[in-house]
Amino acid sequence: MTSSNATSTGTAELSTIDMALEVVQLPVSDVDRAKRFYQSLGWRFDIDLAVSDEFRTVQFTPPHSSCSIQFGRGRTTAEPGSAQGMFLVVADIDAARADLVRRGVEVSDVEVQRPPGLEGDGRSYFAQATFSDPDGNGWILQEVTSRFPGRAWDE
Repeated sequence: MTSSNATSTGTAELSTIDMALEVVQLPVSDVDRAKRFYQSLGWRFDIDLAVSDEFRTVQFTPPHSSCSIQFGRGRTTAEPGSAQGMFLVVADIDAARADLVRRGVEVSDVEVQRPPGLEGDGRSYFAQATFSDPDGNGWILQEVTSRFPGRAWDE
């Protein structure tokens, strides 16, 4: 019996319901240290809400991002530092890397790695550098200067 539901080998019909990824939770061991780190990046500070000794939410938003990060007490049971591979897309990775280094962040060198069969001259999607927050939550800077086809929602 076959199903019309999406499977790992099928494609489901696109939903017509608008959904936006607004917030990503980061597990941290020291809320105030994390707050100082993300403030040092120059990200917009949105809130520090302490409801009780057991519950506190701190939120920051990267420049011009529609998605924010939150961390605090009582937010997640994930181990501090376990959030990995979060992408920050930038138009100029060299400038973004230089800005982070100027702010005291240890950032890897920019590497351009193209998968086999995707030859070309541009660095869009393939230029990346990495850094971590004090707990080890891992970030990836990725340069995107032109989008692959099909990467924009129809209006």
